[in-house]
Amino acid sequence: MIVRILGEGQYQLAEAEAAQLAPLDIELDAAVDRGDEAAFRTALGSAVRLVRTGAPLPPDELAASDLILPGLDASIDDVRKLLAEDGIHLG
Repeated sequence: MIVRILGEGQYQLAEAEAAQLAPLDIELDAAVDRGDEAAFRTALGSAVRLVRTGAPLPPDELAASDLILPGLDASIDDVRKLLAEDGIHLG
């Protein structure tokens, strides 16, 4: 699975890590839907840390991402704008 962290790059995750990411992605989506900033921060931090355990793709290699995560500095409002304007799907 290839995951992009916006503003950072892409990472290749093994199957085991991808399986661990799925529930975090669900938590992240739910936090955005509820507008729960604390839960959003927790889920996003956990997801980004997990993704960073994967193998980073070289910066000059662009592959289709299976999942896109916002950067750690993103707010719920930032994510909502991305979803509405660009049609980005987090999970």
